[in-house]
Amino acid sequence: MAEPRDAIREARRVVVKIGSSSITAPQGGVDLYRLQALTGVIAKRWLAGDQVVLVSSGAIAAGMTPLGLTKRPKDLATQQAAASAGQGGLVAAYTHAFQLHGLHTGQVLLTADDMHRRSHYVNASRTLERLLELEIVPIVNENDTVATDEIRFGDNDRLAALVAHLIDADALVLLTDVDALYDGHPRQAGTSRIPVVTSMDQIAAVDISATGSAVGTGGMVTKVAAAQLATAEGITVLLTSAEQAAQALAGDDVGTIFTPTGRKRRARSRWLAHASNVNGRLVLDAGAVEAVVQRQTSLLPVGVTRVEGVFHTGDTVDLCDPDGHVVARGLVGYDSTDLARVVGRRLDAGTASARSRGSSPAPRTVIRRDDLVVL
Repeated sequence: MAEPRDAIREARRVVVKIGSSSITAPQGGVDLYRLQALTGVIAKRWLAGDQVVLVSSGAIAAGMTPLGLTKRPKDLATQQAAASAGQGGLVAAYTHAFQLHGLHTGQVLLTADDMHRRSHYVNASRTLERLLELEIVPIVNENDTVATDEIRFGDNDRLAALVAHLIDADALVLLTDVDALYDGHPRQAGTSRIPVVTSMDQIAAVDISATGSAVGTGGMVTKVAAAQLATAEGITVLLTSAEQAAQALAGDDVGTIFTPTGRKRRARSRWLAHASNVNGRLVLDAGAVEAVVQRQTSLLPVGVTRVEGVFHTGDTVDLCDPDGHVVARGLVGYDSTDLARVVGRRLDAGTASARSRGSSPAPRTVIRRDDLVVL
């Protein structure tokens, strides 16, 4: 029987996420020794014939030294300035480090908006695929120099999970300053490492609210959320420290491994389920929930009981059961105002005579089955 960590060792396409604290000094600036150690591990995997995409934080931390800052800035404008000052040096350091192993790199900067928009999402996927075909190591980061609060990922853990979706990765490795997930605070006596997580219910009682490092933005909460995002699409996730990167990629018993909880879906469904921007909610009756979830049929107006939010034709909306729990997501075929007029009506409810009297137009399908994904 295969061990969970076999999936990491045998993965042919891997996303590795490196946090700011793993490659920068506490006061800012790139720690070249640690960065070169990590790139050496990744290069070894590349040279063995596998493909690795690197999602790296650190631009803002790298820019603190040139700007004369000793603490990570809190205001958006200074964060953007620090990212601008630091991104070039960070990529230059990666480029030099990989060149020592005969490998070339390509920089890919993304914003959350690039994931929300379907056309941008497809283009990002094509770019990454082509870089991999050309045997170029993609270095992905959030485009902090232009991202505003409204279009930020918030942390690169979520970005790494979405990149794993983009390239249909086999595994995601999250490298941080903590060597594993523990059943208590790692520094408290009596706490134990959790080696394998097979369901998020397994760690529901674990306190993961500890904050991140002085130079990063993430914490254990964001890493567990990223693991949940990736495992839902059949991707194995390993969480461990940067110091254990070599052992992690070799499939050794380090860190915490999250086993897949779902199966891989087609790329469009992955985007719809995890990356598209939700603009409203439709509450369904029990019969419509059964039809959409169990039989995976199209959603008709007769099954909708309530429309929430303001949205336009082609926007993403959540579908909820009568208790308000989200059960599916889809691209709606109505504006919210038009849909509200036909809620509960059957497709044959609009007759020519009714339309001639100026009443609501004949109902049509709310969401086609091809535009639906069950959550």
